Amino acid sequence: MTCHEIEALRLGLMNSLGVGDDATKKHARDELGDDPTPHIEALATAETLAACKRHLDTAVVELESEVAATDADAPDFDYLRGRLVAVRDAEAALDRLLDHGEGILDDLGETHHGLHEIFPADG
Repeated sequence: MTCHEIEALRLGLMNSLGVGDDATKKHARDELGDDPTPHIEALATAETLAACKRHLDTAVVELESEVAATDADAPDFDYLRGRLVAVRDAEAALDRLLDHGEGILDDLGETHHGLHEIFPADG
């Protein structure tokens, strides 16, 4: 059993943040297999944090639908529910990363404004 959403998010974040080594990326890509679903492929190839968020939102909706369509007595039902919890947790972590990034941008804007108040630009 695999958790394509988590591996695809890892790849998207590595792309977005410009981190990760080839071995880690290869392992994550191997987990996705040769023909991932379109929303998983889009998440794995995302190049911005905003794109990661957008594609992860779609992946969560798809996974929620899969869980809802699965009989509670099915052998993989508990795994699917656990996977949904893990993916929602990853979604919350991505939201925190986005919020933190926006906070850094706001802080830099205030610093820039403060410098101009102290040292007015000519003309």
